[in-house]
Amino acid sequence: IALNGFDGHQPYTPEEVRDALQIGPEAPIITTDARHRADAKSALITLVEHALMARLR
Repeated sequence: IALNGFDGHQPYTPEEVRDALQIGPEAPIITTDARHRADAKSALITLVEHALMARLR
């Protein structure tokens, strides 16, 4: 899960989102600003890495 914030402001912490959605610790929750190419790229890399690791289990 990528939490999209703007200008460094995140209305909720990853822990708050994890609790609200009842997601286990195995699922990555990252903060990002999707308007920035490097942030979007990092979020996509995290997604692919998680998917590959899940497939190998």
